[in-house]
Parts: sequence; C-alpha cells; structure tokens
Amino acid sequence: MSATAPYAGPSPIRRPVAAAALLAALVSLVFGLLLAGAGPASAHAALTGSDPQDGAVVDTAPKEVTLSFSEAIAVGDDSIRVLDPSGKRADTEAEPRDLSEGSTVRYGVALHSGLPDGTYTVAWQAISADSHPISGAFTFSIGAPSETTVALSSQEAGGGPVGVVYDIARYAAYGGFVLLVGGSAFVLICWRGGASALPMQRLVVRGWLTLTAATLVMLLLRNPYTGSGKFADAFDLAGLQSVLDTKPGAALVSRLLLLGAAALFIAVLFGTYARREDEQERKDLTFGLAVGGGVVAAGIAATWAMSEHSSTGIQTSIAMPVDVAHLLAVAAWLGGLAALLVALYRTPDIGSASVRRFSAVAFGSVVVLAATGIYQSWRQVGSWSALTGTRYGQLLIIKVALIAVLLAVAWFSRRWTGRLTDASVASAGAEGTSAGAGDASAGAEEEDAAAGPEDTSSAAPDAASDDVAPERAAQLARQRAVLTATKKKRIRDADPERSGLRRSVLAEAAVAVVLLAVTTMLTSTEPGRTEEEAAGGATAATAPASDGPVNLSMPFDTGGQNGKGTVRIDIDPGRTGSNDLHVWIDGSDGEPMDVPELKLALTLESKDIGPLPVVPDRLAEGHWTASGVQIPMAGDWKFDVTVRTSDIDQVTIDKNAKIG
Repeated sequence: MSATAPYAGPSPIRRPVAAAALLAALVSLVFGLLLAGAGPASAHAALTGSDPQDGAVVDTAPKEVTLSFSEAIAVGDDSIRVLDPSGKRADTEAEPRDLSEGSTVRYGVALHSGLPDGTYTVAWQAISADSHPISGAFTFSIGAPSETTVALSSQEAGGGPVGVVYDIARYAAYGGFVLLVGGSAFVLICWRGGASALPMQRLVVRGWLTLTAATLVMLLLRNPYTGSGKFADAFDLAGLQSVLDTKPGAALVSRLLLLGAAALFIAVLFGTYARREDEQERKDLTFGLAVGGGVVAAGIAATWAMSEHSSTGIQTSIAMPVDVAHLLAVAAWLGGLAALLVALYRTPDIGSASVRRFSAVAFGSVVVLAATGIYQSWRQVGSWSALTGTRYGQLLIIKVALIAVLLAVAWFSRRWTGRLTDASVASAGAEGTSAGAGDASAGAEEEDAAAGPEDTSSAAPDAASDDVAPERAAQLARQRAVLTATKKKRIRDADPERSGLRRSVLAEAAVAVVLLAVTTMLTSTEPGRTEEEAAGGATAATAPASDGPVNLSMPFDTGGQNGKGTVRIDIDPGRTGSNDLHVWIDGSDGEPMDVPELKLALTLESKDIGPLPVVPDRLAEGHWTASGVQIPMAGDWKFDVTVRTSDIDQVTIDKNAKIG
C-alpha cells in the first residue's frame, strides 16, 4: 500500500519488474549517497582531549583538570569529579568552569592544593547537545603511578530501570504521534466519512492520549535519566526546574502546549466537521483543518528536531527542517496504514476510492522518506566502515531491510486495491442502515451482549405497537442495530478482495511496528560517524580471561610487500596497577620482524575509559617493551595495535583481554 501509486490497470508482467527495478534503484541511491565523502559531523558529544592527558604522569600536582568536548554540553555541580587513589574527592566540588573559546568546548574543575603522589581518576557525566546523557572516566598520575581503590558505578549514563522506562516512553511518544497525525490525515485526505466513525475517533484520540502521557513521563524522568538514575528524583522540584531550563525540557513543555492545540483540532474534526452536511461548508472546514492541523503537526515534530540528532553537528539549519519532513512523512505513511487497518476491520463503509487515495498519499510519503532518509544517513554515517562496523550503521541496515519488506508487502496490497469494488458496501447500505451504522458495527459485540436473548422475529411489530414500553423499544432498537451490523459484516467478509486487502494491510502494519521500534532505537544511538571517530572503527575480538600474565597473539596484514606477520603481547602481572608490557612482531616466516612504527592503546569501553596510549621502546629486532603501564581498574580491556610496515602500508588490529 505504502509505496504504490493509485491503481492504473493490470499489467501482470510489467508491474513486478517495474516494482523490483524501482526498489533496486532506490536502495542503490540510498547507499550510494550515504557513502559519499563528507566533512566531519557529530551528534553525541565526545571527549576530544584533557589536561592532564589520559595516562599522563606529571611531576607536580596541577591546579585544575580541564576536559575538551566535540560539541556543546550541559554540566552540573558533579559533572566532573576527580578522585584520589583512596576514592576521596580531590577537586573543590564546585561547578565546572566554562573555559570555552570560539568553537572549542572546554570545562575545568579546580583541585585542592598539596595533593600527594599517586594515580587519580577523573569521572565525568554531562548531557550532549542532542539531549542524550554521556559519561566516561580516565586516569592520570602525579609523581608516579600507584594502585587505586576507586570503584565507579558500572551503570552507564541513561541506563538502569529509569533508562528502560524512559526508552519505553520515547517509543510510545513516537507511536502516539504516528497515530495522531496519520489518523487525522487519513480522515481529512482519504476518507472524510471516517470523521463520524467511532473506531476512527478512538484511534486518533488514543494516539493523542499516548503521546501526551509519554511526554509527561519523559518530562518527569528527565532529571533521574540524566543524573542519579533513581525514580524518587522524578518528583524533585529543583531537578524538574533544572530540566525546564534545558533544551530537551523546553522541547517537552512545548510539545505539551501543542498537544493542547491538537485536542482542540480533534474536537472540531470529530464534532463540528463530522456533523456538517453541506458540501461547500465541509470543503471550507476541511481546508481550515488541514492548514491548522498541519501547523500543529509540524510544531510537534519540531520538538524532536530541536532537541535530538538534527539539532547538532553540521548543517543544522538544513537538518532540522529535513527531520520535521521525515517525521511527518513517517506519520502520514504508518499512521495512515494503521487507520486503514482499523477501517477495513472495524467499519464496513470505507470504499475503494478512499483506499486508492491513501495509496497515493503513501506513495508521496515514501518519496519524501527516501529523500530525507538519504540526507540523514549521509550526515550521520558517511562511510562503509561506519555503516557495517557501528551499532548505528547496523540498525540503519536493518531499517532499510524492513522498508524493503514493507514495500514488497505493499505491492501485494496494491494488487488487492486494484480488484477492490464497492459492491459489498452498496449491498450493505441497501439494508436501510442509518448514518450511525458504522458506529454500531464497531461495537457490535458490546451491543449484542446488551440486547439479551430476545426473540428478534417479532421485533418490528412490537416496536410499532403503541403499547410498547420505552425500555423495550430501546432494546429492540439495539437488536435491530446488531442484526444490521452483523449482516453488513457478513457481506463485507464474504468479499474476497476486501478480505485479501485486510490481510496484506495487517502484514504491513506488523512490519511497521518493528520499523518504528528500530527508528526509535536509532534516535538514541550514537551516530556511526562519531562512534567510528572515537573507537577507531575497529571490531574487537575477545581473548580468554587470565588470572596471571596476559598473552595475546594477533595476525596482521598491511597489504604491502612483506606486510604479513603476527603481533604477540605479554602483560605482566596482568592486573590493575603497574604492568610490564612486551611486544614481539614475527614475520610470515616466523622470524623477528622490524617495522618502522608501532603504536598501542588500551580502552575499557564499558566505562568509557581510554584510549590510553602506550609508547613502547624498541629493545631488539622485532621486540618492543614498556614498563609501568597503568591499568586503573579491572574489566574487559581492548588492546589496539597499529603496525606500519612501509611509508604507506599500515593496519590497526585489536583484541580484548580481561584484566582482573
């Protein structure tokens, strides 16, 4: 349904070929533009530098610690903490000072004077410009490295039970927006008679209620989501006030205000508009509702655009309107699909013309989605390695695959649409049903229960009698409505074309639910370009845990002449604190191999620590060593090794090892 134009007559051979060609061209265009070269962009803020640097050993205690970030962040009193080897605060516990200049984002905290020698841990947590919480930690040493007893929480920023509930509310908000906007657009554009159908009214109202409730939950949980991670802090008035002063808080409040306007729109759509019988008056009201509703819908969509990925990075003035258009197209497509499904299953009155009008709307929505999706993907990914080697890229591949499945199912829906006639509707209408029969059919089961096991064969004569009681007359009227609705449903279900269309639209809706979930996950996932820049684009392999010295072996191939070999690493004693590191490089013949350059770095991804650089010294041919390598805490550490075998041939390999 969603990716097809209105039916234009049968062509059994050309239609599948044309659809397949269109799909192939669309996918090729998406990935072709996606992977074209582009300037740097980021969405989640990333730590780009610090003073002292990660793993640095300084002779004297610094007066302050400064952190530099890739983009603007929001900080609080405890956003940056410096802990001494015993775990006590070494900073003055004041709010970080903003030291930013121009495009450089830098914050600093002052340290106490007279700090003793040892290894210090810097833990930081802030809110990225795209509204997502970020955190990390690293170490530096004064005088000489030492053991540290610092134990940081294993819970990532935005994680835990609060994070789970917040993510559920985020998904519910998208779902409510889709039903509210898509359902309303379906009534105004495709099926104006649906304004008086109770199932359609319920769909749109439930969308409004879901979006409103989810927005309230997100507003209340915003403080613990970005801070303590405790549900009790949801009702901290001071925390709520601080949330309202942030861009995400302002966006959520703006959304609630716009939802008030949306409630007025719904009241007019399903009240005054539904009761209008004069065609000219209805046309005028349709125009007014379309303009007003479009403004409100765009405003609600803008509350996402102004606070998430599109609001930061490159070309924000383009990215934000594109994001609004993308969200509106998603709502028109998936929300209209949900409305069509409800109409096909719960009302017998929708005709083939309305279904074909939705086919045209859905086709236009897919065109907009393709154009805006290409731009968004290019902006957030930008390379093959980021597409295949990052979580964001992998989710994007899944999303494209789901869209392809949805388009395939839509092709079958289009075939059923072409066969659809209004015979069943006309036949049912000939039974003398009133304008409210659609509502009666929607609630047939409830009415049947209310009617009771009366003998309906004498319903008409009894109803005509002057002596019949009002209660009996009302009961007979309900019985007649149920009988009429049941007969209409039986006629409708006997139409094979309509039944086939219902099944295919149901399949589309099922895929759409999964697609919406993946899209929601994308909005809270670090973009591929940023993740690749921070992690070097490497894919880690895990070595077994070790209780003693750690031994790693990693084959490499730089692609040049004599570029194959094996890197062997020994870390002794292989636990937190100071370690001795030895690196051997063997050629493909097993003999020691000298290389022009060797680099190492250690990263604890679970705590966002690192990469901590290690600079080994050449001890002999094919043998490098480094002493005093500090591993500040236990965990699954990733060892990145960069080997250069010539001026142009270089490769980075990695492997994980558990350090106890």
